[in-house]
Amino acid sequence: MTTVGLLYPGRRAEDDYPRLEVLLDSDIRLPVVRTDAGEDAQRVDALLATGTADRLAAGIAELRLAGAESLVWASASGSFVYGWEGAHQQIRTLARAAGLPASSASFGFVHAVRKLGVSRVAVGATYPQDITAHFTEFLRTAGIEVVASRSSGVRTAAEAAGWGRAELLELTGAADHPAAQAVLLPDTALRTAAHLPDLEDLVGKPVLTATQVTVWEGLRLADRRTWALHLGALFARPAEAPAPAAEPRARARAHTPRPGRKRDQP
Repeated sequence: MTTVGLLYPGRRAEDDYPRLEVLLDSDIRLPVVRTDAGEDAQRVDALLATGTADRLAAGIAELRLAGAESLVWASASGSFVYGWEGAHQQIRTLARAAGLPASSASFGFVHAVRKLGVSRVAVGATYPQDITAHFTEFLRTAGIEVVASRSSGVRTAAEAAGWGRAELLELTGAADHPAAQAVLLPDTALRTAAHLPDLEDLVGKPVLTATQVTVWEGLRLADRRTWALHLGALFARPAEAPAPAAEPRARARAHTPRPGRKRDQP
């Protein structure tokens, strides 16, 4: 059995993790401890407060009792707003306090992009534009090219948690770009586990979502490999994984812009 401990801010879409546990259909366990999220607001000050060391430390003992072999801070915005160095310090502090390997959803995206062997991505975010910009800058610092980004202007996790399949498909399609080799949806308030095949079928390329990469990152830290094609290209066996999207010039004629909110070009 492999146990990945997850620290999740508040009560929004944490039920996506038990769903992922079932879909993995193995001896993987994903216990979730809810941390104090503070004010539900997609603002930099509120997000910085969400990810403080004392708030994260409060859940460590419970996850250790659950047998966690690795820990992941299951918040993208509560980590990338700290910037590249600050987010590293956040997980170093978490790892020292827990005595376990630790990471966050933000670094999960970076490592997942590298695992897929892609270098150009599009970002589809629920956040306001300024918060999305923090994520795209985080990715660029990691050496990942962001060819386009889409901001939806959602200002609370509660609102994002109300999104369903239709909204996820609209966001993914609107965020896609002919030069992107993958589309990233960086909000752990979104329930995406049940919709990953539909999202990837829509754009014909890998789609990485926050809950999906959070679990994958924890398994990576625990040195556990597992495959589940219905959880997207990230969990596909090497022989089943789709090849990276073709170069932009080869695909440009076939790309039809999809309706959606105004694109924020980087």
